[in-house]
Amino acid sequence: MKRSALADLPARVDLVIVGGGISGAGLLQEAARTGASVLLVEQGDFAAGTSSGSSKLVHGGLRYLKTGQWRLTLESVRERQHLLQDLPGLVVRQPFLMPIYRGAKPGRTTMRVGLWLYDRMGSASGSRWIEAAEALRLEPALRSENLLGAMLYEDARTDDARLTLRCIFDALGARVIARNYTRVENLLRSGGRVRGVAVRDALDGSTREIEAAMVILAAGAWSQQLAGADAPRLRPLRGSHFVFAKEKLPVTRAVSWLHPRDGRPIFAYPWEGATLYGTTDVDHFDADLSRPRMSAQESDYLIQGLHHQFPALRLEARDALSRYSAVRPVVAGGKADPSAESRESATWSEPGLVGLAGGKLTTFRVAARGLLAKASKQHPVLAPVEPSAPSAASAAAPKRPAGPSQGEAALRHAARHEHVVNLDDLLLRRTRAGIVMAEGARSLLPLAKTICQSELGWTDAQWTAQEQRYLKLWREDHASTAQALEVAA
Repeated sequence: MKRSALADLPARVDLVIVGGGISGAGLLQEAARTGASVLLVEQGDFAAGTSSGSSKLVHGGLRYLKTGQWRLTLESVRERQHLLQDLPGLVVRQPFLMPIYRGAKPGRTTMRVGLWLYDRMGSASGSRWIEAAEALRLEPALRSENLLGAMLYEDARTDDARLTLRCIFDALGARVIARNYTRVENLLRSGGRVRGVAVRDALDGSTREIEAAMVILAAGAWSQQLAGADAPRLRPLRGSHFVFAKEKLPVTRAVSWLHPRDGRPIFAYPWEGATLYGTTDVDHFDADLSRPRMSAQESDYLIQGLHHQFPALRLEARDALSRYSAVRPVVAGGKADPSAESRESATWSEPGLVGLAGGKLTTFRVAARGLLAKASKQHPVLAPVEPSAPSAASAAAPKRPAGPSQGEAALRHAARHEHVVNLDDLLLRRTRAGIVMAEGARSLLPLAKTICQSELGWTDAQWTAQEQRYLKLWREDHASTAQALEVAA
C-alpha cells in the first residue's frame, strides 16, 4: 500500500483532516463510518509527534481525582474499558503496584479510598492492599526501608504509534485517503468561510489546492500555526521518558510512585520487551515542536526518581537503551505548575472549520465523535454514526499482529503496506525496534536494507543516505550520551 501521488488526490472532498496523530486518526476512522469523502494530511510521518512519544498508558488518570477532575476521570475510565473490549491485543490490561511508606504521602487510607472510587467508575473491583513482604516478593528491587505495603490496581497500556496507524489504515477506502509528509501551507478562504487547504508534498515540493466542505484541525500543538484568534491558547508541555533493558530495570508490573522532589507521579513498567520509565512535565515554549529532546535537567530528575525507588539498582542515564520526548498540546489554564493544567480538550469553530485543542490518548474516540457532531452542524453528512458500525474498508485492510514484533515479518509487512517513506518510519514507529533494542537496532540494519530495497525499491545510494539520516536522528534524539559517542565514532 503505497502513498498516493499528490496529483491523484480528489479536487474536492467532504472533509479534510489536518493532523495524523491519534486525534486525526480517530477522526478519520469515525468519519469513514459516515460514508463521507475524507482526506487526512500529515506534515511528517503518521504518529511522528506526540502520538509515538506518549507514556503509552490507556488510563483514567488516577491523579485527576485528587484535583477534582471527576468528569474527565469518569469519561477516561469508561473509554479505557471500551478500548480493552474493542482492541484486544493492542490495548491490554496493565497491573499496577504503588508502594506505601511510613511517614510519606500518599497514605494507605488515601490510596484505598481513591482506588475504591476509581474501581467504581470503571465498574471493576480489582484494587487491593498487600503487605510489605508480598510487595517485595512481587517486585524485589523496591526500596524496602519503611515499606508498609502496596496497593495493587489495574489500568491499561498500548503501543501508541500502532494504535494510531491501526485507526488510519482500517479507515482507508475509495472515499477515504490518508497521506503523510504532506504539509498544509495555508487554509483557503472565500467570503469569510474556510473552503479547503493548500498542501505541499514534503518530498518533491509539489503543491495542490483541495476544496472541502469542512476542515478539521487536529494537529495538536501545531494547530496553532493555522488556527484563528478564537482558538484556545495552548501550553506545550514536554514529557520525556527513558527505556531500559528489562535486565537493568526488572519490574514485572507497572510500579508507580511519587517523585521525592515535587510529589509528581512517575512510573516504570514492562513494554515491548523492555522497561519504559517516565515522565516529566515541563514547558516547551520557544522550542522546536518537531524535534523535542530530553534536557539535562529532565534526565537528572528522572534518574533521581529511580534512585529513590530502586536504590540498589544504581541506574544512570547512560544505562538506558534509549530516551524519547514528546509535546503535549495542553490547553493553557494559567496554572503555575504545568502538571496542574487540565487535560480536558477544547474545541472551537468558524464557518467551514472546526478545531481541537488538548485531550488525552485514552479519550481520542470520544473527542472524534464530538468534533464530527460539531462539524455536522455545518455539513450534515458528517454526523457521527453508531460506534459499533465498521468503517468502509476495515474488513479488507491488511493488519499485522499487535504484539511486540521487531523481526523480518513485521518489517516487511510495514514496508509493503504501511506508507513507509523513511527508515525512521520503519524502525521508530511501524516497529519500535529503534526504541527498545540496543544502539537503535543497528543489528537489524542489514535486514532492513534487504527489505527496503526489495519492497520500496531503494538503490544502494538511497539506502546509504537513509541509514546515515536515521543514525544521526537516533543519536541526537534517542541515545544516551555514552551511546551517542559510540554511534558517532
